Amino acid sequence: MEGQQASAELLRGAGMRVTAIRTAVLDVLAQSPHAQVEQVRAGVLDRLGSASVQSVYDALNALREAGVVRKVELAGHPARYQIHAHDNHHHMACRGCGKVVDVACAVGRMPCLTPVDTHGFELDEAEVIYWGLCPDCRAD
Repeated sequence: MEGQQASAELLRGAGMRVTAIRTAVLDVLAQSPHAQVEQVRAGVLDRLGSASVQSVYDALNALREAGVVRKVELAGHPARYQIHAHDNHHHMACRGCGKVVDVACAVGRMPCLTPVDTHGFELDEAEVIYWGLCPDCRAD
């Protein structure tokens, strides 16, 4: 119940309606950061008993648009989702198994990297993905 209350508070804080599907999605992401849609759906099914793939996508998209969830897109891999911490962190990804972990920004405040030319853009974020092999894959 504690997780559901935290999820409901997060939704209310973002000005969103508290629904069973949104609460379940957030509960899954709290337990499994960097989850793919099918992983989120499996967790939602465990909690609610039924949920279509489309309803999970709809909930994730609404949560992302509200700034509650962050979509992590790694080249060549399905999108992953996590509760948006708004803490300017980046990610490390394993080329072997696909494991993804958070890593603190090495530079500081957002956008943390400044290009030579902004081309008139007002920048507010930079995404950095460090690629390599995790300890488990290196041991193989």
